[in-house]
Amino acid sequence: MVEEFHGRGRTKRGGTGGKRRAARGKRLAEIGGAFAATKVDKQSVLKKERTLGGGMKGKLKKAAFANVLTKNGFRKAAIKRVLESPDNRHYARMNVITKGSLIETEIGNARVTSRPGQSGLVNAVLVGE
Repeated sequence: MVEEFHGRGRTKRGGTGGKRRAARGKRLAEIGGAFAATKVDKQSVLKKERTLGGGMKGKLKKAAFANVLTKNGFRKAAIKRVLESPDNRHYARMNVITKGSLIETEIGNARVTSRPGQSGLVNAVLVGE
């Protein structure tokens, strides 16, 4: 029997798909953190948080630049705005950057490949080159 673990406590279903009764509730360590909601701004703002085990995680609150992959390698490009977001259609209006978002940069449109709220930076791939 294979059990999947998503970081939110034990799975509610067994390997055959049958529902399993929870033995306990969620623990504080199993509950994720708050959504960083990285926004486009003129200056980048990085907030560092302590993770379980004593490590540090950089949460990007405001982003000004993206590391964009082109044919000739990576280029640092200024972010103008968010064109579309797969997570929520309202994020494009609010200029919230998430993984998979299509952003407009000074060198063209790019798709975000990193998780800015988890990794602390915006990596993207140029689209339509």
